[in-house]
Amino acid sequence: MSSRIQPTAQVDETATIGDGTTIWDLAQVREDARLGRGCIVGRGAYVGPGVRIGDNVKLQNYALVYEPAVLEDGVFVGPAAVFTNDYFPRSVDPRGKLKRGGDWEAVAVVVAEGASVGARSVCVAPVHIGRWALVAAGAVVTRDVPDFALVAGVPARRIGWVGRAGVRLTEREGEPGVWVCPETGALYDEKDDQLVERA
Repeated sequence: MSSRIQPTAQVDETATIGDGTTIWDLAQVREDARLGRGCIVGRGAYVGPGVRIGDNVKLQNYALVYEPAVLEDGVFVGPAAVFTNDYFPRSVDPRGKLKRGGDWEAVAVVVAEGASVGARSVCVAPVHIGRWALVAAGAVVTRDVPDFALVAGVPARRIGWVGRAGVRLTEREGEPGVWVCPETGALYDEKDDQLVERA
């Protein structure tokens, strides 16, 4: 098995592309980026220098993933989502001189296993999105998102919980803090604003 790269995509020769990964038209993968196996990089998507992407990750059309972002296995990034990397963005320094790569410190958005980031959402680095969390379309994430959290709004706030299937969990009747997935039946326990999956 090998990767599939469309002729109009720009993939730097130092990038590592895993088996079965597809990179569509007009996408750009920069220097030293690493993409795992079975990934899909949509039309016009951008992967910055040194970005680390796990296996089976989907970057939809025009998603922008700036370095030094890390996306673990099974992450979904919706169309036109943006991962920033400069907490204090300026084009110039206080003297008016154009800033270059060494004039600021890049900070990362880290997206843990199985999490999904909706269309046109913005993740303002530094921020960590937990395992199997779901960021709603159009949300602006400015602080860490717990595992299995469903967040929405500007700025994003937790409005519920989701399971591995991505379906909103429901609290079990008569059992406060016990949540169930209506699709799979999996159970989760809530304690101190964190959700833990039952073994």
